[in-house]
Amino acid sequence: MNNQKSSMVKDAMILFAITLIAGLVLGAVYQVTKEPIAVQKERAKQEACMEVFQDAASFEAIAVLDGEKQQESTALPEGWAEQGFEGAEIGEIMKAKDDGGNLLGFVITVTSHEGYGGDIEFMMGVRNDGTLNGISILSISETAGLGMRAEEVLKPQFVNKNAESFTYVKSGAMQENQIDAISGATITTNAVTNGVNAGLYYFREMLREGGDGNE
Repeated sequence: MNNQKSSMVKDAMILFAITLIAGLVLGAVYQVTKEPIAVQKERAKQEACMEVFQDAASFEAIAVLDGEKQQESTALPEGWAEQGFEGAEIGEIMKAKDDGGNLLGFVITVTSHEGYGGDIEFMMGVRNDGTLNGISILSISETAGLGMRAEEVLKPQFVNKNAESFTYVKSGAMQENQIDAISGATITTNAVTNGVNAGLYYFREMLREGGDGNE
């Protein structure tokens, strides 16, 4: 009986030692990779900014809204949920400026929680007059061959469009505010389109019309 207890204690100590060593190794790996990952994310963000605002000389962050802050009444414009944007989240917002420091517009980070495979995060560049320069997808995990075609099918359709909001059709977009849906991936199409509409609404209500961005 004593031998059995001794063996159990020994096994427990071995397991504890393995767990401790594994934790230390993982911690060390995290510390080593943390900075390169952060640098890579920052580079990707800057590249996305330049993609949606190619004529900007600099970008100045003015706000970062996380999920908790967006529960506050002042974080989002009035009527956000009523407009159907409860599935979208506004993230970092940056001013896009020219060489002389003049405001060209804004880069707005949007996360749509309505994707088929999870969240879809993208940046969108909006000029002072409301023209959408385009979008740059930061992360997406949709179905291969279907929703993952958002980069190929949806993204080009939002370039240089001036519309208050967009709708999607299943074939033959005829108007400025119409987007051709991805065949077989209407959920992804809806998630991106609704996210873009949320970003445009935020721009009109909080940035262009006397919000924090224009103070």
